[in-house]
Amino acid sequence: MSPLVVLIVAVLATTYAGPIVRLAAAPAVAIAFWRLALVLPVTFGLAIRERQRTRPVREAFPLMLLSGLLLAVHFWTWIASLKFTSVASSVVLVSLKPVFAWSVAALWLGEHPGRTERRGIALAVAGATLIGLGDARLSLGAAAGDALALAGALTGAGYYVIGRRVRRTVGVWSYASVVYAVAAVCLGLVAALRDAPLTGFGGRDWTVFGALAAGPMLIGHTGMNYALKHYRATTVNVAALGEPVGASLIAWLVPAIHEVPAPTTVIGGLLVLVGIGLSVGGETSQVSIPKDGLGEAQH
Repeated sequence: MSPLVVLIVAVLATTYAGPIVRLAAAPAVAIAFWRLALVLPVTFGLAIRERQRTRPVREAFPLMLLSGLLLAVHFWTWIASLKFTSVASSVVLVSLKPVFAWSVAALWLGEHPGRTERRGIALAVAGATLIGLGDARLSLGAAAGDALALAGALTGAGYYVIGRRVRRTVGVWSYASVVYAVAAVCLGLVAALRDAPLTGFGGRDWTVFGALAAGPMLIGHTGMNYALKHYRATTVNVAALGEPVGASLIAWLVPAIHEVPAPTTVIGGLLVLVGIGLSVGGETSQVSIPKDGLGEAQH
């Protein structure tokens, strides 16, 4: 399947994550844990069929451990942020990942976006900022939520940049299985230390867990991890900025949430979509990375 099609489908699959998290009464760590744990039987089963050579997995294992830790913090802080601030503000702040991913990838992988891509990034981030400003809240609680979302952006960027590097030699299902398992274990330990329950929830909570696992996790994150072998981490993160556009639309249409978007949100959403088109379309056919045995990037 075309990497571009996979990336588009993956972004679409993530759009409802923010709105439905608001429907769950379970603590943030439990939501994050089950979002990961429920996909592991599928990813491990597909990893066995993938017949990944063990040496690349063994060599990349330390990086995958770090990636899993970053993913755990990313989910925990982002889901916790939704308890304090609006869907649009939280998702937009987390979606500042391209800015951080650009910096880390440039320093570590030597990947630099071209001129058209830089314009696309600028437009997309400007649009995301407009969405955030249109939904801004000035209460102390919202500020705390925004800080958590920003932490989610930093850790999410690190997770994707590591994925860009490791996916050169490790299959997507092998990579996803290790990273998701590590993240789930980390969140389980956090829940134990905080005496946060992981069971005993109502039917609606379990429905949310299942919906998050099936769409945003299995299709969304795994699809983006697949795309990382073909596109830069920065490009994948820019494409992910489509999430707040879709999330804001869903948050408006779902009666239980009904957050009406401001005019700036609509304008910002259009800028995000144009920026995504420029960034994804402007990536060159080949991207070189440091000669560390991981090979050349193939578009």
